[in-house]
Amino acid sequence: MSDMLIRNAMTILTMDDSRAELAGSDIRIRGGVIAAIGHDLPAEGCAILDAAGAVVTPGLVNTHHHLYQTLTRAVPGGQDALLFGWLQTLYPIWARFGPDEMFTSAQIGLAELALSGCSLTSDHLYLFPNGSRLDDTIAAASQVGLRFHPTRGAMSIGESAGGLPPDSLVEDEASILNDCIRVIDAFHDPNPGAMVRVGVAPCSPFSVTRDLMRDAALLARDKGVMLHTHLAENEEDIAYSLEKFGCRPGQYAQDLGWTGDDVWHAHCVKLDAQEISLFARSRTGVAHCPCSNCRLGSGIAPVRAMRDAGVRVGLGVDGSASNDVGNLMAEARQAMLLQRVQNGADAMSAREALEIATRGGAQVLGRDDCGQIAVGKRADIAIWDARAVENAGSWDPAALVLAGPAKVRDLFVEGRQVVAGGRMTTIDLDATITRQNKLAARLAE
Repeated sequence: MSDMLIRNAMTILTMDDSRAELAGSDIRIRGGVIAAIGHDLPAEGCAILDAAGAVVTPGLVNTHHHLYQTLTRAVPGGQDALLFGWLQTLYPIWARFGPDEMFTSAQIGLAELALSGCSLTSDHLYLFPNGSRLDDTIAAASQVGLRFHPTRGAMSIGESAGGLPPDSLVEDEASILNDCIRVIDAFHDPNPGAMVRVGVAPCSPFSVTRDLMRDAALLARDKGVMLHTHLAENEEDIAYSLEKFGCRPGQYAQDLGWTGDDVWHAHCVKLDAQEISLFARSRTGVAHCPCSNCRLGSGIAPVRAMRDAGVRVGLGVDGSASNDVGNLMAEARQAMLLQRVQNGADAMSAREALEIATRGGAQVLGRDDCGQIAVGKRADIAIWDARAVENAGSWDPAALVLAGPAKVRDLFVEGRQVVAGGRMTTIDLDATITRQNKLAARLAE
């Protein structure tokens, strides 16, 4: 890997500890790490990338996705359904997936994220039909070149036992735990700069038993990996928890060991003040998915209250069957706008929204080596063209979430250029799109 010099950036939004914003500066990348930041850095031995007229940020971080769902965007039967009805429409379609569908849909979803400036993403894969394995998505991420946090999800309560998913999509709980051990041992890298870290992620409190939730937490802590699930997504979720468990979701999570700095929950739209306080005290993270929450009518998550209380919050695009778009910069804008709708125009600034999308997401995923531009941090860097039509007339080009491109110009991950001039460098995206559309057409039949 050759050294790279990103030269003469118009503005660098570092998201470092001082939140420094640098004008006309350079960034030297060496061995996948940011080696130097400053003016007029020497170029000897470096490839040079001109960043004049560009805003440079840390790569964006996506804390919640279901990559397989890129094959089921805008399915007619689920377009206008609430969460539970939406799931019941899509489960029979997902039951026909296999390894090829998992691999190809992951490639598409990861490329879409990369083009929106995302360098690090998690994924929540909780169904494994027809021989599919978590390995399929890990192979896709290796080819696309993003830093990847796949989580081994699971469902164990099928329709015959009163659950939502068809019985064909649920698994035996002993088998689930054994496969968690297998994928952690095979792929998880705990070291700084890791390209793959594996998490344990039963799908939701309404699709697995208490025993599996408890055993998953014990297993994850024994293996030193993180825990992830859906929690408090909408009113149906709260009602289910009160009826089946006799408590709210936050209490349920705490009782089963699902709070702590090694846990992050998706959505949390309906957390109350007591649950927010619990998450702040325990350093439990939240993946905020504003576009999906709007699409499914789930509500507006109390992000302002969470951050004011000290809860760690990152952004998630969620699956493309409930968002239909996997653009993380658009997600940051939506997060900002929703907090303003709920709390007033001064509730969240463009820079705070971008901080949640970068440093905030890295903190949620336990990655203190990512999410900021500082010497010694990983070279995950997004470069945005501030001379694009979306910026024309902007008095503050660094306010990207207010007025800026939703597509990145260049993206580096671990010092490797994954996007150059707005195009993927690592895969033949046109061929992958063609393959994806053929698979979608076959499923639609």
